[in-house]
Amino acid sequence: MLLAELLATPGLGLRVLHAPPGSLERPVGRPITIDLLEPGRYLTGGELLLSGLVWRRTPADSETFVASIASRGAGALLAGAALLGRVPDDLVEACRRHDLALVEVPGDVPFADVTELVTAAGVVGSGARLSASLVRQRQLLSAVASGRSLDELAARVSAETGHVCRVLTATGRHVVPGPESLPADVVDAVTARFLAAGPVPAALTVGEAAYSLFTVGSGLVDRLTGWVLVAEGDHRDWPQDDLDAVHEFAAIAALDRSRREEGLRVLRPLAAEIVARIEHGAAPAEIATRLRQAGLDPERPLVLAVAELAGSGSAELTAAVLEDAALGVGPSLAAAARDGLLVAVLPGVPGVTEQLRTALTRLMPGLHRTSLSVGLSGETGVEALAGALEEARFAHRVARSGGGPVALVGADEVTSHVLLLATVPDDVRRTYAQRVLGQVLDSDARTGGELIATLTAFLDCSGSWTRTAETLHLHVNTVRYRIGRVEELTGRDLARLEDRVDVFLALKSL
Repeated sequence: MLLAELLATPGLGLRVLHAPPGSLERPVGRPITIDLLEPGRYLTGGELLLSGLVWRRTPADSETFVASIASRGAGALLAGAALLGRVPDDLVEACRRHDLALVEVPGDVPFADVTELVTAAGVVGSGARLSASLVRQRQLLSAVASGRSLDELAARVSAETGHVCRVLTATGRHVVPGPESLPADVVDAVTARFLAAGPVPAALTVGEAAYSLFTVGSGLVDRLTGWVLVAEGDHRDWPQDDLDAVHEFAAIAALDRSRREEGLRVLRPLAAEIVARIEHGAAPAEIATRLRQAGLDPERPLVLAVAELAGSGSAELTAAVLEDAALGVGPSLAAAARDGLLVAVLPGVPGVTEQLRTALTRLMPGLHRTSLSVGLSGETGVEALAGALEEARFAHRVARSGGGPVALVGADEVTSHVLLLATVPDDVRRTYAQRVLGQVLDSDARTGGELIATLTAFLDCSGSWTRTAETLHLHVNTVRYRIGRVEELTGRDLARLEDRVDVFLALKSL
């Protein structure tokens, strides 16, 4: 039952006091009679609230009440006029501020009559929906059994509901692209909302377009490796039949996801064998044969990636994350190397570094207490994969030392000083940094000062006092004082090239 249908029911005499755009066309939610001042904690969203306004003592109470229920997604408020003789203006204004539909119930109409009407309509509708749902499920399962692809089923559900459905992974890879893939800004917004681990289904707006998100499979799985169904439109405005159809498609997509994941698991032993042969310098012909068996073309350029998901404690999770990002580039495989890091073999397509960086950066909202570091080799042929693996390992060391939740370094991005520092053991770098900058760090820790930040900006600005002051929004004299203090604590003269290089390398070693 829609709210407009409830309002049109003869004999009730319901009167609309405020109706935000589209609110009358929304389905009526579960009816609840409540007269607490702040009942929001008891709501889950979409409810039809009936209130006799017993909670209202002063006009300010209206704002408190409406803010509480609106924040929890209440569908509409039916306010009784029996107690006060009419619905007060302050309640109408509060509902306007919070975009909540408000309807007046005449004093001689019992709330029980409204509740019984909504409940009866829901029972009849539920039976019809259940019957339709069973028919749809049988049709979808029959289509799967006959070999229909997930893309075909998505097109069918999209046509039936009028809401284009797509399926994406957490890295933004389109499993089902729909008529066309979503724009990058929409993909970024979708993956960020999905990985934020909020309740699903969820609705979001990007620009002027609305999208609804549904989890594919169990909501308890790690969302870093999850799939999300993205349907165009706001699901809160849909009829129940459309919601049921999309949920049923999500269930079918979950079956397809399990099938694909099992296929990847079957490939992992072969992937591990390929990585081991690369590590041991096996003959190119041997490696080429195994690559063909895994579905890769050894005649085309290849790129190796070395990755680590620090803090995850799960090699399988790391492998799944790397596989997903790599599959966005093309047919790929991933397996653990002898040092415990994950190695992936990818096709050397144009822009592979940026494609991977974009995909992996999308995982940042879901990386809690973990960090992902990836190093890439340059393009190479099958005869030089052992050298490419060493190159990727080196780039990974640079990425790991760079910090941040996601760090990806390509072979062409390793600059001279980074190359130098990456070859130095971690304990040596830390000792060097402490020896040069230890007193500066201690001073900042004691005083809450900004010496290190000022020093960093000063070097980034090539020693320009004016540019440093502008960058930090400080007076030039403040910059001169702080740099002078750094020189005093380090015993270095930052006007001398040798001393400036010492301090620069120490900063990069922190």
